[in-house]
Amino acid sequence: MLLIVPLLGYLMLRKKRTAAVTFSSLAAVRDCPVSWRLRLRPSLVIARLLCLTLLVIALARPRKGTMLSEISTEGVAIEIVVDHSSSMGAEMDYYGENLNRLEALKKVLADFVIGGKGGLAGRSGDLVGLISFAGYADTVCPLVLSHNVLLEFLKNTDIVKQRSEDGTAIGDAIVLAAARLQKAEQEIQQRKARMGLERAEAVETEQPGFKIKSKVMILLTDGRQNAGQYSPLEAAKLAKEWGIKIYTVGIGSGQAFTTIQTMMGSFKVPVTQDLDESLLKAIAETTGGFYGRADDAKALEKIIERIDELEKTNVKSIQYTQYAERFGPWTLAALAVLLCEILAGCTALRKIP
Repeated sequence: MLLIVPLLGYLMLRKKRTAAVTFSSLAAVRDCPVSWRLRLRPSLVIARLLCLTLLVIALARPRKGTMLSEISTEGVAIEIVVDHSSSMGAEMDYYGENLNRLEALKKVLADFVIGGKGGLAGRSGDLVGLISFAGYADTVCPLVLSHNVLLEFLKNTDIVKQRSEDGTAIGDAIVLAAARLQKAEQEIQQRKARMGLERAEAVETEQPGFKIKSKVMILLTDGRQNAGQYSPLEAAKLAKEWGIKIYTVGIGSGQAFTTIQTMMGSFKVPVTQDLDESLLKAIAETTGGFYGRADDAKALEKIIERIDELEKTNVKSIQYTQYAERFGPWTLAALAVLLCEILAGCTALRKIP
């Protein structure tokens, strides 16, 4: 209907005028100045066209929609257990770029959590936590659905600098991660109670009906057990009793090296490979997971993609929209313009006769 408005404007402005009073000659008035009232008379036509335009928009029934959704999620609780000992400073190929193992690992894990390269779509419906370990294990981030927070903690995870903190406490890391996963439901309820909100809208479990379908641990290391007080295999048996599956990833390469900066320049120094693959395989087999070897970032990504494919999340959602009518303001504006046109045509811009 809006296409008709310009045509109406053309016809109204180009309409031939008919004389109300006939004179034999107009020569005497041709040189008279044109008043501002006469100059503004076409604005009445413009006002009428604007009124029609606003009415057409009102007839189109503009509405503002608010999308509401109810989501019921069966998610996976995932603890990412990352080795940040000094050996993780060895360099690793990340798609043509030489990064240390920890930095390359962090990039792949970020893609796993929020989606990125390959077939990684992200784990938006899952609880994900982060544990780092070297000479001892430490909880870096609890199980959360707010993955941006997790990624900040992951980004700030660095290789240990103190020699007293160095080492590879695989058993302690597994025990800590298993304990976190075993108490995941309890922690969720405690957070709700602390916030005092029935649906816990301000905490991570904002989805109503959220349930933990399975519990998974992803252990990434490039060394062997040489610190800590717990045996890795005994820790794996404990995880199995609690229904936790462990996927183990061995990071390393037989031609690994690290770059050292000296006064004479930078030098590449070979790094001895000390990856205990038999232990990692035993841990994975004990809990029903699998072991993967990653010599570069591409191989690491393939392993993570396989884990991502095996641990699927089922999300069921119902979405509906509430609409609020918005034609009222357009109609009122059209009536206001029409009123102004009528008043101007009867007063300041009136035509006599």
